[in-house]
Formats: sequence, structure tokens, C-alpha cells
Amino acid sequence: MLKLNRENPQGAPPMTASYAKSIDPAATFAAARSHAEQAESALVGVDMMRAPHDEVVAFAREQAQEWARRLVEAQFALRAQHERRLEVVGADGVRRGSARDSERHLETELGRVAVPRLAYQQVGCADLHPLDALLNLPPDMYAYGVRRMVAKEVARASFDEVVELVADYSGAAIEKRQVEELAVRAAQDFDAFYVRREHVPEQTDDLLVVSTDGKGIVMRHQDLREATRIAAETSTRKLATRLSPGEKPNRKRMAQVATVYTVPAWTRSAADIVHGLRGDEPDADRPKTRDKRVWASVEKHQSTLIRTAFEEAERRDPEHRRRWVVLVDGETKQLRAVKAAARRLGVKVTIIADIVHVLEYIWDAARALFGESSPEAERWVSNRLLALLDGKSGGDVARTIRWWADRRAKQIDASGRKAIATTCRYLADRTRTRLMRYADALRDGLPIATGVIEGACRYLVKDRMDRTGARWSLAGAEAVLRLRALRASDDFDDYWRFHLARENERNHAAHYANAEIPDPLPTSKRHLRRIK
Repeated sequence: MLKLNRENPQGAPPMTASYAKSIDPAATFAAARSHAEQAESALVGVDMMRAPHDEVVAFAREQAQEWARRLVEAQFALRAQHERRLEVVGADGVRRGSARDSERHLETELGRVAVPRLAYQQVGCADLHPLDALLNLPPDMYAYGVRRMVAKEVARASFDEVVELVADYSGAAIEKRQVEELAVRAAQDFDAFYVRREHVPEQTDDLLVVSTDGKGIVMRHQDLREATRIAAETSTRKLATRLSPGEKPNRKRMAQVATVYTVPAWTRSAADIVHGLRGDEPDADRPKTRDKRVWASVEKHQSTLIRTAFEEAERRDPEHRRRWVVLVDGETKQLRAVKAAARRLGVKVTIIADIVHVLEYIWDAARALFGESSPEAERWVSNRLLALLDGKSGGDVARTIRWWADRRAKQIDASGRKAIATTCRYLADRTRTRLMRYADALRDGLPIATGVIEGACRYLVKDRMDRTGARWSLAGAEAVLRLRALRASDDFDDYWRFHLARENERNHAAHYANAEIPDPLPTSKRHLRRIK
């Protein structure tokens, strides 16, 4: 480590010209140049001249990484040599009157480097390091390049896999526990980013769509919601090694998923929908969604996330000029939260029950009436679907199903009767049946299926969180969901710039008087020329 050469006057005078001349950058970078020369010599040696290409590339990559690490370390040392004494006052109003040489280490993508700097001290007060603020160093040893790599990779790979990826593609070393901790820290500015981000309202009359749904995540016992945790603690199983029919594992916590997007109106007929469900509809005919944001939370309550989704929609259409469409599955608590969020903003919304969700209930009744995988059942379901799409109410379809149930009563067992009753109850519910005005929706070109939110549930939650044997902590699950949402919404790069700015505020500016960080390096052009 280079010995630092600093002036030591009282107070905080500027660096003198004679001192600036005494610093030799060539000597500071000598170790990096020496390493490059040694690597070059090795590459023209007998062994490397006869080595296969992969060994040559691997050797060159390893040596280049070490050369770059030494360059960075030398540059940090050069900064420290030029650091000048300052008047440093903390946010507590206390002047740090003593300054001493100190050093910390930083785990970077290139490997571990030393960072020398001055520590300003006062008895009973925390040390302050202005050069750390200039470098925007994190509070622990992991550099932001490593943190960024962890944040991006943890969104798609397991914690163990991220440990391997970091080791394979960088010079950093990190443990599994630190991966989860860094993910949590990386995701902490998620809400603030979307609240503060400027969103220019779209100049369009296209539909503004909000959709939401839930997906369960297997959690560690202590991180279950209280009702689920109590149920898990008080439940008894008939069998020790597996669940019996009707038993629930009581180990999941629901993640609420939301999406907001813009889509043009698309007028269709009932026949078009039936063809689309059969896969006959060309993808080219379907209008493309745009400006889509998807996100999920296992920590926030359902109503909180739905309110956040409406706030996101209002940022896009603050004057409520466009038509707002809300797609739901018809769950009662979800509906209450949607209506409450709409009332809060004073916006008129068109709420539509997902036709595919409704269709699943009708299929349950069809299987009870005609058995599994029956062509007759398929035709029967198509007729019920056409009735809904042509303007029949859910109550009308429920009465038709009851008529069929009476007609085939002798062929229906107890479980079938229960399925039919559940379907009819769902369809005939007064609140829900108002959401099934599909003929009006098709005429106005509104979406009637929640394909976007279903895809978000699969991508954001199931594909990453539902791995065999995974048991999530609340903090870890929330962080991964946020980071996956940033990548899915194509916002990760913008978010990371915002996150770094917030980190500087938290870790550095907040510790100085008036949040003003004193500049520890000379700024004159004459001095910088001398360094070169």
C-alpha cells in the first residue's frame, strides 16, 4: 500500500503548488503497468504459444481483470494523495476537528481493492469521510457494480445460483446470506421511484386498463399472515406424510399482482371470442398493449396494492379523460377494494369479470352434468358462453344450468351437485352479474379477459417463487418480486440510477450539516494538469 503524503496544517487551507508537484502518478500506477508487462511476457512464452485458444482467452481474461483491479486501486490511492484537509461539520452540528489516515476495502466486480482516505473525528461522534461521499461508497464492502449484478440476477435465478454467477463472471466473492441482504437493500427504493418518476400523460383516447389478481407463495412459518399461521399451528393431519383430501397445507401467503397498461379499443362479436378461445384467432389481429407496468407485493395488503395501481393510472390520466377499464376475477374483497380506490380518486370505471374465470365455473358444472372430457360438455359450454356474450345475464345462465341439473339429476353425484350449486351461486350473485355485461363490452371494444395479469402472475410469481423446496422470508420474497417487476416493466436501468442517488443521500449527504458534502479534492484545472 502506498504511504500517503499529506500536508498537515491547522484549519483547511488549499493544497499548495509545491505539494501537488511532489505527487508522482507514474509511481502510483507502477504496479498495474508491471502486471501488464508480466502478462504480455507470459503470452509470448513457449507454454502459452502452444496452448489451445480457450486457455489463452481464460488466461488473458484473468490477467486483464487483475490489471484493471490494480488500476482502480491505484486511482483510489491517487485521490487519497490529493485529498486536502477540510472544515467538516456533521448533521449533528458538531465539528470534526481531528483528521487521520484510514483505509477500508471494497469488493468490486474486479476483485477486492483498498480505499485510503481521511477520517474526520470528534470524541463521542461518528467518523465522517468526505472522500467516501465523492466515491459514493456503500456502507458495507460490496460495491454497487456487485450489487447491481446481484439485483439483476436474483430476479431470475436462485440465491445459490447467483453466488455461482458472481464468482464465474466477476472477481467478487459473496455468500448466499449476503445475496438476500443485498437484494433487499437494492429493492428498497421501489415505491419511491414510481411515486417520484415523472410520467407525461399520454395524448390518446385509447383504453386505460387496470387489472389485479393474487398468487400464493410458500413462506417460512414466521412470515405467514397471522390467520394462516394460526391455522397452520392449530391444524391436525390425518396422515403424517401427506395431505388428505380437503386438507390445506396452510403455508402460503398471497402475493397481490397488479398491472396498468394502454390498449386500443377492439370491437368484436361473440363468435370472434369463441374462435379466439379455440385458438382460431390470428395473433396479428389482436391490438398490442403498450406502456405496461406490472408489479407484485407479498408484504402489502390487497387493498393497498390496488390503491397503488389506481394512483399509477391517475398519473397517466390525471384529468380522467380516458375510459378506465378494470379487469377482475370477481372475488368479493377484491371488488370492494377496487370500488373504494375508484371512489377515492373520483374516477368512473368499467369493471369487467374475466370471461375465462367465469368459463371455468361453467366447465365445473359441465363436468358434473356430462362427465370429464365429453364432446357434449364442450358443446354445452360453448352454448352457455355464447349466451353470456350475446347479452344474457349471469342469472339467466344460472337458471339454465339448474334446468339441466334437474333434467339429469339421476346422473349427478354429490360432488357434482356441489359443483353446480357453486357455479350457479357465482353466476347469479347480484354484484358479480353486473360485471358480466359482455355484449356491451364487445360493442365498445373493451377487453374481457385478464390474460395480461394472468401472465404477470405466472412470470412475476410462479416462475421464480414456486420452485421445489423453496421457503421464502417476507423480506426476501418482497425484494425479488420488486426486482422482477422492474425488469418486466423495462424500468431497471432508470431505477438503478435513482437508487444510487438515494443511496448517496442516505449514506453520505444526510450525515453532513445542511446535507452539504465538502469537496475533498482540489478542483483547479492547473492542479489537474499537474496530476497528468
